[in-house]
Amino acid sequence: MSQSPAHLLAPVAPRLESGERLRNFPVPAFAIVMGLAGLALAWLRAESVLGLPIAASAALSLLAAAAFVLIAAVYGLKLARHPAEVLKELRHPVRVNFFATISIGLVLLSTLVYERSATTAAWMWTAAALLHLCFTLYVVNAWIHRTGIELGHVNPAWFIPVVGNVLLPISGVRFYSAEVSWFFFSVGLVFWLVLFTIVMYRLFFHAPLPERLTPTLFILVAPPAVSCVAYVNLTGNVDAFARVMYYTALFLTMLLASNALRYLRARFFLSAWAYSFPLAAVTIATLMMAHRVGGSVFTGLGAALLALTTVVVGALLWRTGIAVARHEICVPES
Repeated sequence: MSQSPAHLLAPVAPRLESGERLRNFPVPAFAIVMGLAGLALAWLRAESVLGLPIAASAALSLLAAAAFVLIAAVYGLKLARHPAEVLKELRHPVRVNFFATISIGLVLLSTLVYERSATTAAWMWTAAALLHLCFTLYVVNAWIHRTGIELGHVNPAWFIPVVGNVLLPISGVRFYSAEVSWFFFSVGLVFWLVLFTIVMYRLFFHAPLPERLTPTLFILVAPPAVSCVAYVNLTGNVDAFARVMYYTALFLTMLLASNALRYLRARFFLSAWAYSFPLAAVTIATLMMAHRVGGSVFTGLGAALLALTTVVVGALLWRTGIAVARHEICVPES
């Protein structure tokens, strides 16, 4: 089914048959789980730091789990009926990075489950860690050995499969030796330094990101924010390194916030969910600073970021619902 790019970007997409929509169901949909689970974790942290009621984090946890089950079921059906399309995404220089949102979503859900069932959380984390390691090895091998990857393909989504390893220590220290968590943290941190340099070079000296990928700029915030939380969980201290990570994340948040009007005017794509988890990550890091360092500045900033992240996720849910109703999501990109 051949359609022009202009037609695909029309306000109301063409109504495809259900089988065709399944064929085009995108793996980046798992970023929705990351956004919802990240917000749930932010509210969970706020309950202890700000003294908020527990109802919000519980409801968001259920919503995130339901989203994961639903999206996984649909994508599993796509794998069964259209395996060639899944293989095409695995070979795509941009979409391949979003496969890691599956394992990251599972890691975040395991953190939410921990308070209710530590055993279930441990199994979930183990499965997610092994899956994420496989994604990391696959993607890095593709970068090294595959031809056809160009600088224009580089964007902040490249952080997800490799730098996403820094997420694993946040709950991993509860289940296994700290050495396991240090392994994942080290891989993620070192590759963040490498990829951050490449991504910034691409942003500074080459053409701007396509409009569809512009929201992925917010992914820049997540690695230092998550690294700060993971490092403090590993060491138990807010030392100089933790502060460097936190304030780097805070500066990047301010940098992106200074362009807020540009993002508000942009058309909606599923990639807009890239706004959600990074905002949740810097919120969690700020609330952690409020708890461990103290001070009204961290507390007030944490509360403000929590409110902002909640509004953003709510808006994304509303806009995604509209896009689904209009059949804008599961359509060919070109």
